[in-house]
Amino acid sequence: MKRRELFQSALLCAISGTAARPQEASDRSTFPGTQFRPYFRCLPDYLSGLAAAAARQRAEALARLTSPAAIGERQAWARKTLWNLIGGKPDDSPLGARVTGSFERSNYRVDRVLYESRPKMFVSANLYIPQAGRGPFPAVLFQSGHYWEGKAYTSYQRFCQGLAQLGFVVLAFDPMGQGERINYPDSSGLKSRLPDPDSEHTTPGKQLLLVGETATRFQLWDAIRSLDYLVSLPVVDAKRVASVGHSGGGTLTMLLAAADERLSAAAVCMGNAENVAAAPFLPPGAVDDAEQNFVDSGPVGFDRWDLFYPFAPKPMLILPSDRDFLATYSSQYIRNGWEEYQKLKAIYQRLSHPERLSWADTPLPHALAYDSRLLFYNWFTRWLKPGAPAVTAEPPVSPEPEQTLWATESGSVVRSLGSETPFSLLQARKTRSEPARIESLLKLSSLPAKATARRIGETRCRNIRVEVLEVASAPEVSVPAFLLVPDKTARDKPVLLVLDDSESTRLWFHPEVDQVLPEDSPIICAADIRGVGVSTPEFSPGMAGYAAWHQQEENFAWGSLILGKPLAGQRAVDILALVAALRRYPVTAGRPVYLAAAGKLTVPALFAAAIEPKIERLYLAGGLVSFQNLMETEIYDHPFANFVPNLLKHTDLPAIASSLAPRRLIMAGTVDGAGERVPAGKLQGIYAAAHASGTLSILESPGWTAEELISRLSA
Repeated sequence: MKRRELFQSALLCAISGTAARPQEASDRSTFPGTQFRPYFRCLPDYLSGLAAAAARQRAEALARLTSPAAIGERQAWARKTLWNLIGGKPDDSPLGARVTGSFERSNYRVDRVLYESRPKMFVSANLYIPQAGRGPFPAVLFQSGHYWEGKAYTSYQRFCQGLAQLGFVVLAFDPMGQGERINYPDSSGLKSRLPDPDSEHTTPGKQLLLVGETATRFQLWDAIRSLDYLVSLPVVDAKRVASVGHSGGGTLTMLLAAADERLSAAAVCMGNAENVAAAPFLPPGAVDDAEQNFVDSGPVGFDRWDLFYPFAPKPMLILPSDRDFLATYSSQYIRNGWEEYQKLKAIYQRLSHPERLSWADTPLPHALAYDSRLLFYNWFTRWLKPGAPAVTAEPPVSPEPEQTLWATESGSVVRSLGSETPFSLLQARKTRSEPARIESLLKLSSLPAKATARRIGETRCRNIRVEVLEVASAPEVSVPAFLLVPDKTARDKPVLLVLDDSESTRLWFHPEVDQVLPEDSPIICAADIRGVGVSTPEFSPGMAGYAAWHQQEENFAWGSLILGKPLAGQRAVDILALVAALRRYPVTAGRPVYLAAAGKLTVPALFAAAIEPKIERLYLAGGLVSFQNLMETEIYDHPFANFVPNLLKHTDLPAIASSLAPRRLIMAGTVDGAGERVPAGKLQGIYAAAHASGTLSILESPGWTAEELISRLSA
């Protein structure tokens, strides 16, 4: 095969759930050495299998859309499924809209507007009203991309000014975390303490998942309430209202088009028009910031392009930047989008209006540039002002200073109005404790109770026998482990299963295992579970910056949630498989199994211990005190891999810990949501139930050395 053909073959294998291996792997049967696998493929291959199943389910559903009736059912399903996935439709509340000021230019007027999308959650907006002609006018709701300036971003101002001069009323509002709606303001009140606008969405978005909420719900509801305001205006013809957005605003336009039937036309400029379970699937899938990731959408066969279907056959223009796959999205972005567009085009054809769906593109970078603005001027003129002449040039536009557009005195709804934020609403929320099994929360459909260990290598280091094991825990997943067996270990000593959050070899092979491990030590099993150490996923192909960002653990956690299998649950399964295998393996069978985990692996370790009573002792070093504490921490520091949707509606780490009694639990160097050490006295109060049972030991320091682990677990 040529190199290109080999590459394509590998990608096709990935979507089918079976990874193409390096050429040398096919000849390993004759290789005399230890036959290690490419464990860095395990998590990607597992997700590829889930993505393939999701893609097949969706493809089968689309294949059944052969009549208007079937299409109508799918449209209703898509709209209902969207709301179900993002947490349900919020309750209506008074908008409380008011104009706080205005200014006039030669051809239009701009009103500075405030309204409430939820009680005391203020939205800042600008309303552009034509000076020429008589209303009611057609209207456009403009949705901003992820720029700090929000509605005041210069190219967005140009577009809104241009539309107003062409006879459209335009409402441009600040999205959550942008413009006047910075939710994590610094001392100035105008700038964020977070590094970028995406973080203003995703930081609360991750916390919201713990109580069954989503950033998607917040953002979509802002758009719906903005549309409520726009159509209520006497100057607007409510039957001629459209929406358009750029980048993240394009994605929000997709959401609004799916959820709200009042729009009569729409346009998506460089929104995220790539399915997560696309073919070829590039692990962890086309994940993005929080509001663009639909948790548990994979198992029901729902993906981003399903947002377009409820809108058919209304006029929809989809415009990507042809170079986005070189700088913004995945290496297959344009190809995947074009293929999905053809499927959507067939739906418009079956509904007898193929002319209402259009694909346009630009070779320019990811921006709402002049050529794109001109396309949208003509698109909305065509559908909202039939008979009007084509627009051949943009009207004269001149962006205003950001402060000129402020709807608040200070430029901050938080500072001027004490606006609610997603974080403040979380603090006011009362979580209910509804009993639920850990297995259900982690989406564990089956447990690896019969897992076995396969020895793939063995050697000696003086008085220590080192066995290399491999344990199959899930389809496409093998967990590598070193079993360290001292010659003089007593038969009644336990086996310590040790999970280092960096790499399995770190504690035991530096300098050398016989220098680290006492000759009468318990047996040690050091393993790298999914996404850790040698099992850290490989990079997917694509532009270097995108590929490097995409490979981060947080994105694999998002991909896992989208495909219905929380990464914390996957890791718990790996731990359970290791325990089951150790209880069967000849050297360790019959010995008590003690489990030690550090840092980010303490959460899945606790989950595993709650499920498997054969884990007789648990040592957690540097673990999180509770998810309730994390939810109450505005700027938190904990790996997203441990977040489990809806967890706080049912349980939390202290309650899970108390369920382990009468087994012994040792918590060492526990930290809060910000990563700061929790004093022993405070921790004892939080874990009062476990402490009252007499089974909890609290240590101030994490004690994560070979010597400390052996000493503390053997005491």
